[in-house]
Amino acid sequence: MTTRRTPGLATRIAFGVGGAAEGIKNNGFDYFLLFFYSQILGVPAHLVGLVLILALIVDAVSDPVVGYWSDNLRTPFGRRHPFMYGALIPVAVAYFLTWNPPDGLAGSALFPWLLAMTILVRLGFTFYEVPSTALAAELTQDYDARTSLMSFRYFFAWFGGLSVQILLLWFLLQDDFTNLAGWNTYGLMAAGLIFLAVLICAGGTHRHIPHLKAPPAPRNLTITKIFGEIVETVSNRSFRALFLATLFGLIATGISATLNQYINSIFWGFSPKQIAGLTMGVYLSAVLALIVAPMAGRLFGKKRGAIGIGLLAFTLAPAPVILRLFGLLPPNGTELLYIIVLCVTVFDVALIIAYQMLAASMVADIVEDSEIQTGRRSEGIFFAGISFIRKLSQGAGVLTASLVLSVAGIVAGAAPDLVAEDSTRMLGIGYASGLLVSWTLMLVCISFYRISRESHEANLSQLRALESSEEMGPGSSL
Repeated sequence: MTTRRTPGLATRIAFGVGGAAEGIKNNGFDYFLLFFYSQILGVPAHLVGLVLILALIVDAVSDPVVGYWSDNLRTPFGRRHPFMYGALIPVAVAYFLTWNPPDGLAGSALFPWLLAMTILVRLGFTFYEVPSTALAAELTQDYDARTSLMSFRYFFAWFGGLSVQILLLWFLLQDDFTNLAGWNTYGLMAAGLIFLAVLICAGGTHRHIPHLKAPPAPRNLTITKIFGEIVETVSNRSFRALFLATLFGLIATGISATLNQYINSIFWGFSPKQIAGLTMGVYLSAVLALIVAPMAGRLFGKKRGAIGIGLLAFTLAPAPVILRLFGLLPPNGTELLYIIVLCVTVFDVALIIAYQMLAASMVADIVEDSEIQTGRRSEGIFFAGISFIRKLSQGAGVLTASLVLSVAGIVAGAAPDLVAEDSTRMLGIGYASGLLVSWTLMLVCISFYRISRESHEANLSQLRALESSEEMGPGSSL
């Protein structure tokens, strides 16, 4: 009979460090890829956008295929680790080459290179990310231990992504965005750290392979049967709730990330040095989230904890902007205003990260719920679905933010002190309303999630009973 295991600190750290690879890649692709290829290397922006769309199409196919494949793979090294080890070198090499294109290529001539590298990076990370995150549901069945695992994962993802971003902006570029050598060095260092993070995650969890779940018994599979099993798996009601909640939550994140620079420079009038201080505050946010998420999960359960944290987060995030619109905050340029915004930023980002930790842990609990319904464990498919919606929703958030800027009449390159007062006000209104609407829809969707601590324990008890019945043989009774 399966015994319940609780991962030790070393395992949680190893699993968590694996998130740094994703954080570094996501940070580079979300914040710098378009800028680097369009502004530095001269690739037309619409071609860069086309690359991202084509890569997303590849993701739409590769994510569920890799998820299903890793659920059914039979090897001496288990279901997940062969993918992780196999992706180790390709993801690092492809990421390095993305930021170190061949000499002599520039402008539109770089389009084929960018397309190939972007697809290779995204595909390589699918082979690593989907199986590695699926380990969360296999390393432990404990309700709270899963929250701890995913909390470490998201902590290192934020910590790693932020650290490499600061390394690039503050040290490698040396105050010169056209410093090509700095970008090239960034590619080398980021690729090396990605390689190290993947290796630590795979190697640090390797000893657990004998205790991980076995794949289903061999069976005749056809394309129709495979597609039918994937559809049956993702039709789980709680998964649909999390899928849509993730969509709206990441739209809010996209709005916030895209408009953040405009809000800080134009709406608040902060200097680059002050904005850097806000960025550094996210380190504290990640630490606070690592404490808050497991605590909320234990005290209130994951669903109620996520909803409560989400309510606080979307109330706190736009609050300073709304107060300013009503003239209830100190004027721009005052130290008190900066302290208020800094404190709000630190605590709000902490709440957002904590929500993400709980929501990711909730995905793991769907596995047993689905196993009761379908008779199959499908960790890979569930985490592949969340991985894909994360990629899809990033673009939706950026598009929404672009509409806000268009309505506000703020053009690219506009000096903060020259933006009209009406435009600044519309920017604040669009930012606040965009966050409120997106986060409200997110919380409405997550309210349809149906797995609690009690129902999870009931699912585990039922699975143990079924396992005992199978071990006792046909005709036995419980």
